Amino acid sequence: MNRVLMLIMAIGAVAGGIDRIRGNKHGYGEKFEEGFLFLGPTALSMAGMICLAPVLADVLGRVVVPFYEAIGVDPAMFGSLLAIDMGGYPLAQELAGDRLIGSYAGIVAAAIFGCTIVFTIPVGMGMIKKEERGCFARGIMIGLITMPVGLIVGGVIAGIPFLACIHQNLPVFVLALALLVGLWKFPDKMIRGFCMFADGIRAVVTIGLVLAVVESMCGWNPVKGMAPVEEAMSVVSSIGVVMLGSLPAAEFLQRRLRAPFARLGKRLQMKPESMTGMLVGIVSAIPAITMYQDMDERGKVVNAAFLVSGASLLAAHIGFTISTEPEMLGALLGGKLSGAVTAALLALCLCREEKSV
Repeated sequence: MNRVLMLIMAIGAVAGGIDRIRGNKHGYGEKFEEGFLFLGPTALSMAGMICLAPVLADVLGRVVVPFYEAIGVDPAMFGSLLAIDMGGYPLAQELAGDRLIGSYAGIVAAAIFGCTIVFTIPVGMGMIKKEERGCFARGIMIGLITMPVGLIVGGVIAGIPFLACIHQNLPVFVLALALLVGLWKFPDKMIRGFCMFADGIRAVVTIGLVLAVVESMCGWNPVKGMAPVEEAMSVVSSIGVVMLGSLPAAEFLQRRLRAPFARLGKRLQMKPESMTGMLVGIVSAIPAITMYQDMDERGKVVNAAFLVSGASLLAAHIGFTISTEPEMLGALLGGKLSGAVTAALLALCLCREEKSV
């Protein structure tokens, strides 16, 4: 499977490169360029955390490791609180007692739960209009309800026994339940809390990157034990290479599925923009969120639910996984797709009375 996907990415890179040479006549050359330009935002969001991961693991390990071990959960699962490409993976690797759990926590769980906490909720709530936040929050709550499906499916595919996977995810399930109740009872306070949390993570990542750069240039760093910035940038570069092919390939897939999705939208009584939002969101959450104002109410709820597990699968997350642990690709795909589809189906069932306008 990995070889087939890598071949598809390579074909995408060739098609994008050829189209770019020919003047971007079909739009694939633009996606090829976007893949390369993705290096900058990726480096800013994760390089600092990769450098800080050994230090954070040492500091947090004094509290996190004893607590997690006391409840029989691998400390690596703490890394699932951050997005896969925003520090979740390196932190999970540093804290891991079991290599498989570390890979699962840093790839699958971080791509679903961590991405939702650190990225989807604060970015989504910050971008959409205030009057649309109710629909967004309802969708996120539905996505959190079905999130265990994706986490368990991904864990089983990764090779973790069913019951062991449930046990390892106990802290995640408890936190998800707390978020669910918080969004239901105190949506405004939860929104502010998520935004503050995301800003805090951004500050930590930036500080880590600055310290690593100063150490690389001057050989001095007051924080001992950090990974070199060159090591972090090598990870970022490998992700960028995958993006060169994955974005043109994802663009091809979107174009082929757009018409069937539009027909499906009519049958589900949703506007075409609502169906397109899910198709776009599986590549990148931000353009899907920008389309939010054009969706009907039902579509807004369904899209938010879908994004909890499905956000950014075919771009950042698949690129990160292929460049770091390609053997976890099946678990990532199975986990995120099963969680996203289940969330969308549940949202459709719960919003039957809300027709498109």
